[in-house]
Amino acid sequence: MSAQSLPASTPLSVFRQFHALTKPRVIQLIVFCALIGMVLAVPGVPNMAEIRLALLACLGIWLVAAAAAAFNCIVEKGIDAKMKRTAWRPTAKGELADWQTLLFSAILCTLGSVLLYVWVNPLTMWLTFATFVGYAVIYTVILKPRTPQNIVIGGASGAMPPVLGWAAMAGNVGPEPLILFLIIFLWTPPHFWALALYRVEDYRKSGLPMLPVTHGNAFTRLQILLYTIILFAACLLPYVYGMSSWLYLVVAVILSIGFCGYGFQLWRHYSDELARRTFRFSLIHLSVLFAALLVDHYVL
Repeated sequence: MSAQSLPASTPLSVFRQFHALTKPRVIQLIVFCALIGMVLAVPGVPNMAEIRLALLACLGIWLVAAAAAAFNCIVEKGIDAKMKRTAWRPTAKGELADWQTLLFSAILCTLGSVLLYVWVNPLTMWLTFATFVGYAVIYTVILKPRTPQNIVIGGASGAMPPVLGWAAMAGNVGPEPLILFLIIFLWTPPHFWALALYRVEDYRKSGLPMLPVTHGNAFTRLQILLYTIILFAACLLPYVYGMSSWLYLVVAVILSIGFCGYGFQLWRHYSDELARRTFRFSLIHLSVLFAALLVDHYVL
């Protein structure tokens, strides 16, 4: 029997609903970026104690990030129901009650916070909890429905994973994780605005003041191009600061030229398909960029 044909009351179906609340693909990228912060914080090959610490930190960060995602689904269930991209979510479809989702979010957040506080360190727990508040409350409740700069300001929460990872292993926050924070912070607007361009009618129906809705297609395309150029400069900082070698630099330059190229094409000759390709490339850009940092750290 396929997953789609399972009755809503079966344990497997309920598990899938709660799992969907955690936004698994988004959480995977968050944990991956946190892991890069952990790796860069440890000189050379980690020992078993450091590997154990990193695994516990990844689990704790995953739990709190999943809790934030679930809380977001409660707050935005009405908006999600109006958008094709999110109408399938269990909260939007009414498959899970608000109290169930809220309880699920609270349990995940509590478990993750306790794990980080007791088995990692208090700094990582407080930074991770602050990220939860920043995303679930400040961004979702306050910024997103009120300003077209929601992605820019709220992007600070999404840029925190490398900082959390570094804090977990080093017990402090130095310039290195802040450079990684800056890269993700600048990457977030062109990433989401590319999506918003070809989903503009969804956002218009939902009432969210996304930039293409409030300022139009042309203005948004220009902003994407400008951000990709600024992001290019930020992506060079790990090499300039001495965090990485020529291997990362080569990958960063190639990826950044590619992202700027998409931004320029989008600005000059818009199409929904090009916006989709730009959005997809942005995911490749960040994933491969951080993977290059990982490889560079161990190879050279």
